[in-house]
Amino acid sequence: MTKPLLSICIATYNRAEYIGKTLESIIPQITDEVEIVIVDGASTDDTSSVVKSYIEVCKQINYIRLPSKGGVDQDYCKAVELAKGEYCWLLPDDDLLKPDAISTVLNEVPKGYSLIVVNAQIMNRDFSKVMENKCLLIDTNEVYLESEMEPLFNRVVSYIHFIGCTVINRDLWMQREKERYFGTEFIHVGVIFQAPLPAPALVIAQPYITYRNGNVQWIQRAFEIWMFKWPTLLYSFAHISEHARQEYRKAPSWRRLRKIIIYRAMGAYSLKEYQKWFASKNSPLWWRLATLFIAIMPACFVNLFLLSYLKMIKKEAQLIDCLENNENNIMNIVRRKGF
Repeated sequence: MTKPLLSICIATYNRAEYIGKTLESIIPQITDEVEIVIVDGASTDDTSSVVKSYIEVCKQINYIRLPSKGGVDQDYCKAVELAKGEYCWLLPDDDLLKPDAISTVLNEVPKGYSLIVVNAQIMNRDFSKVMENKCLLIDTNEVYLESEMEPLFNRVVSYIHFIGCTVINRDLWMQREKERYFGTEFIHVGVIFQAPLPAPALVIAQPYITYRNGNVQWIQRAFEIWMFKWPTLLYSFAHISEHARQEYRKAPSWRRLRKIIIYRAMGAYSLKEYQKWFASKNSPLWWRLATLFIAIMPACFVNLFLLSYLKMIKKEAQLIDCLENNENNIMNIVRRKGF
């Protein structure tokens, strides 16, 4: 095979249940210009067997099983290092590419962009219901020049935590600092925004990815990731103006309490998190009491209350779907107990 233009880079860990469907959405679309690089962080399930069954029908799959689990940031970094393509599409191991996704990206690659951001549709975990037709509500493709990093940041920052939207020039990735973003869960965001891009960025309006809602593996760590790691990462990009980054500093108390309630309903916030993040801080007494009260409330009751509120008042489809499929949901508890 000649040197590929595009490497689809997948980091996986214990996803035997999902990665086959992901590969089935990719393989019919690939050409001689495309390879698939899969880095397995030492899965303990049947992921290896599943992937090897697809290698038998697609010789353009390069599968590497690491001897130990290193973390999602390190595994994606390893996948890019092993890739041979000029561009790398960083794809999760449980989402799907829509028809014409690869051909669309290949048509854009020769234009020399530093970054291509691909829009996505959001569906529930079993792909039976559409949650959002488009993550980015734009009708036409948008190009951002090298001097327009802040407009690009403002346009995509609420979406780009989804790594599957990222198609990046491999040389750029290799030249940029990466190790300081290990453990953030969002290495791609650090690579993209640590400094201005050397060439324009393209944002594709048409959704070419189907994102599986509520299926992330780090749900138990969601509190630390979204309350601390994500805002800290975004605020670290010094070349983005203070005004643009201001939203990602410490949020107002009422907004933070709302998030804490959500994480309690999902089981991601408990006394352990309270002791680590709030108990010993120089916070007002009312704040410590409020966060302690949330931590000791039964998660299933918080889940039930929040679901009722959302269904009657807010109607936030993605969050409702996550709560309904969560292990703290009353109906799921009943099913597990066999009542």
